[in-house]
Amino acid sequence: MTKILDPKRQLEIIKRGTVEIISEEELYKKLEESIKEKIPLKVKAGFDPTAPDLHLGHTVLLRKLRQFQDLGHEVFFLIGDFTGQIGDPTGREEKRKQLTKEEVLKNALTYKKQVAKILDVEKIKVVFNSSWFEKMSVVDILKLTTHATVSQILARADFKKRLSKGEDISLLEFMYPLLQGYDSVVLKADIELGGTDQIFNLLVGRDIQKDFGLPQQVVITLPLLEGIDGVQKMSKSAGNYIGITEPADEMFGKIMSISDDLMFKYFELLTDRDLQEVKKLHPKEAKLELAQEIVSQYYSLEIAKKAKEKFEHIFSQKKTPQDLSIYKLKPNNTILDVLLSAKLIPTKNEGRRLIKQGAVTLNGKRINQEDFLINQAGILKVGKRRFLKLEI
Repeated sequence: MTKILDPKRQLEIIKRGTVEIISEEELYKKLEESIKEKIPLKVKAGFDPTAPDLHLGHTVLLRKLRQFQDLGHEVFFLIGDFTGQIGDPTGREEKRKQLTKEEVLKNALTYKKQVAKILDVEKIKVVFNSSWFEKMSVVDILKLTTHATVSQILARADFKKRLSKGEDISLLEFMYPLLQGYDSVVLKADIELGGTDQIFNLLVGRDIQKDFGLPQQVVITLPLLEGIDGVQKMSKSAGNYIGITEPADEMFGKIMSISDDLMFKYFELLTDRDLQEVKKLHPKEAKLELAQEIVSQYYSLEIAKKAKEKFEHIFSQKKTPQDLSIYKLKPNNTILDVLLSAKLIPTKNEGRRLIKQGAVTLNGKRINQEDFLINQAGILKVGKRRFLKLEI
């Protein structure tokens, strides 16, 4: 993708799918200056390698990084091999298990191969924060504590919950946001990305940069993607994840299992599709396109099409009962006549509504007109569970 030199257009691309930009005015000024001085912005995102496998929830942020790359900016892919040994307490209501350095590095080794499916790995700057933290003395680390107060740290929602339950919070956990913030000082980050659950840590980075006399980074938060259960944030521990290295057939099937409402969020965050055009499609058709598009991102269009064919074949076998009711067609039967006569609908108005929604199919093909004449045998399907075998 060619670099876009119009700051307004860049801002429009960057804003898609974001929750908050602190601040949008600062970001616009940085974009203007970047174009004027022909110097790319430094965009930072941190990854604690606590698990070796990435899922679609992670790719929300990775896709936004790719957008910055395509706009000509410099992406710093920060692997928190040092902070990963502490464990980010964000969103935790209990102490997090600390990983050994060996465990962290082992997980980190799998990252580059996986992110190559989304990012241009030849252009990203992969950095490990152990490269500066391991050189700091105890005094240097302790001096970082002067950049935050106990009351500020205790304001975190997850810490408040744990304190209200009488649970312990270690001083090591208090240090985590300060260390993450110091990463931004070292890298002189212009922008930092993170999920909405990271807002506290990201803002600490802004504050520490100011204390060190640096321009403050713009903070961009991205929504947390719900998993296939439609409730909890996607994660391996919740068992609701879709891994980017899963077999294509499994990935396709999992995407097809999400709700229609969640489907549009997936379209917005995981594709570049025009959402207004997507909303014109029937939900099932849209979901099939979503699954095919996402699978093709991590495999190929050919493999994605095969996964679609396999899914539709298996789905039709599972959903079509063997002992269907039989309806003998009469001359000039309209679809509404058949539906009402076979008692698949209570009223013609209900039939019109279902046809308008695209919920009525004959032999797998959607019927769009209420005056459609049925003159062929086959399987009539209404919604997901109502079937009728037509005979002439």
